[in-house]
Amino acid sequence: MQWFRGNSITLVAVFSVLQINNIQKSYGSVRALNDVSLEVPEGSVYGILGPNGSGKTTLLGILMSVLRPQKGNFKWFDGQFGDSYRKKIGCMLETPNFYQYLSGEENLRITVSISGRGDETDITRVLKLVGLYERRKHRFSTYSLGMKQRLAIGAALLGNPGVLVLDEPTNGLDPVGIAEIRELIRALSQAGHSIIIASHLLDEVEKICTHVAILKRGNLLADGPVSEVLMDEDVVEMDAANRQLLTAVLSDRGITTDTNKESGLVNTYFPKGLANLEYLNRTCMESGIILTHLSLRRKKLETRFLELTND
Repeated sequence: MQWFRGNSITLVAVFSVLQINNIQKSYGSVRALNDVSLEVPEGSVYGILGPNGSGKTTLLGILMSVLRPQKGNFKWFDGQFGDSYRKKIGCMLETPNFYQYLSGEENLRITVSISGRGDETDITRVLKLVGLYERRKHRFSTYSLGMKQRLAIGAALLGNPGVLVLDEPTNGLDPVGIAEIRELIRALSQAGHSIIIASHLLDEVEKICTHVAILKRGNLLADGPVSEVLMDEDVVEMDAANRQLLTAVLSDRGITTDTNKESGLVNTYFPKGLANLEYLNRTCMESGIILTHLSLRRKKLETRFLELTND
């Protein structure tokens, strides 16, 4: 549980649905997860983001007790009552796996029988929720890939779980299918579900997630609200005859700088929309520095992601 100060002096409690502590998992000499720790807030859409092979599916497998870690632990919580959330989790791991010759409705009946979650009324509810009610009598083999993904999400929704765990829910879909799944996830989030999504697509996480953890080769590189971890920045490029004096003056005023290795230009960084070129120019002139270059450029989210994941 975390605490945040609201507009008044009242402290507002933000509960977690999941705490992960120092999880390690290896396959022979390959370390799939290396001391991964993070916390998933209740009501969030939490993205586990990283390139293929970064450990995303391994982490979800551990969280769903399909795999066992060599070290570390995790715990699911019900924020309201403190009870374990383990039996209140709907899950879709990897490729949807249903009987091709049975209808969507019949496949969900089998899922109810095996999982013990939901009933006939619930099957109707989730088919309507994922937009497959009109196709409920059609064989699974006739479904498009997007429809198959939606049926898999429907199966995860049986029993109305508080938490959904979705592994690459838009994988392999065309743009229309991706848009459909995104809208469905948004609707589920608005309905009160906490959702954990594994994805290698930055665009997907940016558009639907509230929080993100970035993995690379089993290491947690960054985690927190998407707006902070994948934050757009204003980058101001500057140059002067005396670069050393320029960086010293900027540093004295608490402005972060670095030097572009290719161009030699001095870069300064500001939160998006807060760069003030007039102030920078005036500050330099008052210190006896004549700028030979001053320009503003935006750092894109893709750039931030590549900075975190590239070697």
